[in-house]
Amino acid sequence: MKGNKVETEPKVAGEQNSSNKVLLVLFVGVLMGALDIAIAGPALPAMQASYGVTDRIIPWVFTIYVLFNLVGTPLMAKLSDLFGRRSLYVTAVSLFAFGSLLVVVAPNFGVVLVGRAIQGFGAGGIFPVASAVIGDTFPPEKRGSALGLIGAVFGLAFVIGPIIGGVLLAFSWHWLFLINLPVAVALIIASMRLLPSTHPATRKPFDLAGMAVLAALLAAGTYGLNLIDTADLLASVTSWGVLPYLLAVPVLLLLFVFIERRAQDPIIRMSLFTSKQVTLALIFAAGAGLGEAAIVFVPKLLTSAFNVSESSASFMLLPLVLGMVVGSPVAGRTLDKAGSRIVLLAGNALLVGGMLTWGILADNITFFYAGSIFVGLALGILLGAPLRYIMLGEAAPTERASAQGALTLFSSSGQLVGAALMGAVIASQGSGPTGYEEAFILVGLLAVAFALLTLMLKKRSAELATQRATTQIGSKSLA
Repeated sequence: MKGNKVETEPKVAGEQNSSNKVLLVLFVGVLMGALDIAIAGPALPAMQASYGVTDRIIPWVFTIYVLFNLVGTPLMAKLSDLFGRRSLYVTAVSLFAFGSLLVVVAPNFGVVLVGRAIQGFGAGGIFPVASAVIGDTFPPEKRGSALGLIGAVFGLAFVIGPIIGGVLLAFSWHWLFLINLPVAVALIIASMRLLPSTHPATRKPFDLAGMAVLAALLAAGTYGLNLIDTADLLASVTSWGVLPYLLAVPVLLLLFVFIERRAQDPIIRMSLFTSKQVTLALIFAAGAGLGEAAIVFVPKLLTSAFNVSESSASFMLLPLVLGMVVGSPVAGRTLDKAGSRIVLLAGNALLVGGMLTWGILADNITFFYAGSIFVGLALGILLGAPLRYIMLGEAAPTERASAQGALTLFSSSGQLVGAALMGAVIASQGSGPTGYEEAFILVGLLAVAFALLTLMLKKRSAELATQRATTQIGSKSLA
């Protein structure tokens, strides 16, 4: 509209070249964040030797990253809705780069953890903002393919991550983090030129109280779950070192809902949950996180059932990772034609088949690989485009990033709860393969419930009608 200082919804379908450049910037940013998880694992022994820390302390390189990623996701997502995608994407990438630099120059392990916390906080903004930019830039009929490509990044990262990590470790573990700096600089320059700066014409007061309570809620939940000793679950959960954090979660959750219902511009708008489509998407996100957590235990199953080394067990996961790489873009393309209902039904059905195959027939190598392909395809679908596609269609354009952030929160919560749940089942059966098999069967049975719930999603015609109505309303609100 003439005289506006704010950009509106994309005017174009014909600027394909520009859209592809935007997609490339988003792809590289998400890949950078995903690779940092995949290639950091090989660095742990070298980092432990370098700083002389114990086996109990070194896992905090991952834990603190996850914690601050959880806190950063809703905050960065909300700020991008308020101040524009471009500025927040640049900020997220800059924070990630600064955290990487801190890790490289860290004189002690404490500074390493500070750097990892900053990295996690910055990475928390990269993926939800990238998804929101796709909603701003691509028309509804092309969003699925774009989201599918971005979702495939995580599978790709786990394919090339160990290779890159092995090459860079030949020089020094520091190079695993130093490599982020030139990539981040190139991303910042490209983002300033290409990304849209869409934001509402008016801004409401930032929900500081809601953000503070949400941060405390996520910190308490993450810290409490990470302290649980699954070998002695009951004693651990009821101990004073764990119980207060777990009890704080429901109290803080109720307080958060209370604050959000009264905030002028909440971090997560409670009205989102009045949409059955959104509620189901969040449930499926938690289910996908549960399935993702199960993968962590597969190498242990392999070393126990087939008596292979940990290194060999990692290579045996290659079919699963390739399944993720294939599943995400295929799901994205199918979304544009068939809609989310059919794609998510297929994804959850594959998860059922894969988990039950692992649980019942995993002692046969052929069936193990078949189950791996099923699970890889399932996670490629469930962690990729369909759920983000639903959120883009249901949320107003002024709240797209916040909705994507909520999706990430539920997925991460599913990972944390899933890891604790599976650990408890495995510990109850001792160290043999039986415990792992029972844990996979449990996840498979839960996935049956998720598959049945997909039948409650909107049919394709209703989904398209909602997307078009949301886009029209968003154009007026941004005008």
